[in-house]
Amino acid sequence: MAEAKAAAVQARLQAASLAFTKLETELSGVVEARQRLDSQLSENELVLKEFSLLKSHNTVYKLVGPSLVPQDQAEAKQNVEKRLEFIRSEIKRVEAQLKDSEEKTGKKRGEVMALQQEFQALQGA
Repeated sequence: MAEAKAAAVQARLQAASLAFTKLETELSGVVEARQRLDSQLSENELVLKEFSLLKSHNTVYKLVGPSLVPQDQAEAKQNVEKRLEFIRSEIKRVEAQLKDSEEKTGKKRGEVMALQQEFQALQGA
């Protein structure tokens, strides 16, 4: 009787451990996405700061394929501002996803720990 219960708890523990591992993998992917967005944000903010240093007679170039093509300064600055706006909205979305993923992982961690304790108690009995 106790062996059957221990086997059932062990099966639940293995399933919960697998789910926990999957959640951790998902969480690390979200963290990587957040870090990538942070990097893009700082890079684009730096570009925007550089635009403020330009004079009206300075020429701005855009890389199109293998060649540099002159681009209107105001248009280039507007593109960077739009990109910054997009990156900030993506950061908000990823932050919400990160929070949700952390909560799920925490709940599953608690479940795994409870099942481990139950299994160990059954092993000791």
